[in-house]
Amino acid sequence: MNENLFASFIVPMVLGLPLATLIVIFPSLLFPASNRLISNRLISLQQWMLQLVSKQMMGIHNTKGQTWALMLMSLILFIGSTNLLGLLPHSFTPTTQLSMNLGMAIPLWAGTVITGFRNKTKASLAHFLPQGTPTPLIPMLIIIETISLFIQPIALAVRLTANITAGHLLIHLIGGATLALMSISTTMAFITFIILVLLTVLEFAVAMIQAYVFTLLVSLYLHDNT
Repeated sequence: MNENLFASFIVPMVLGLPLATLIVIFPSLLFPASNRLISNRLISLQQWMLQLVSKQMMGIHNTKGQTWALMLMSLILFIGSTNLLGLLPHSFTPTTQLSMNLGMAIPLWAGTVITGFRNKTKASLAHFLPQGTPTPLIPMLIIIETISLFIQPIALAVRLTANITAGHLLIHLIGGATLALMSISTTMAFITFIILVLLTVLEFAVAMIQAYVFTLLVSLYLHDNT
């Protein structure tokens, strides 16, 4: 019980070299491209899920917005697989690092905003000043809308980091409590173990939901700017 609670969030090192890059690249190996005429069940399931998500997410976009389809599908696959792999014992979850999530959120958000200013300059500028605003409130509303715009990528990154980190901490705490109760009360330890199993199942759902939410919000930002 003397183990550091946040030890699982430290980037693993081998011979003084961080393994974060290899860990980030590893999920791409889980989605091989099929070169056969008839795909196996795993690849067929992956293709069906991608088609389902792409129809739901890209149906609201025009032609310019649909050019982002490949990037958004790659994003949801990367975040989802990374979150799921992080639930394995003695593994590292890159999405618990705020710096990495900011590295994903800021370029994507900036890309949507730049697209909006290039294609819909007047509409993008109109978002800073709602129609019918009283003249004395114009400077304040412009400042508020500007701040809210720049908070969007931070909110994206913090939401993903907080949800994944909270789940890992809960699993760590309840797992430690289960081990501690085994020598005190077998019944309480069994009840705690059941809670741990249910929480783990919930975390699998949270891992997929957070990947979907992150990508969906980027898609909505893109829709507002195309």
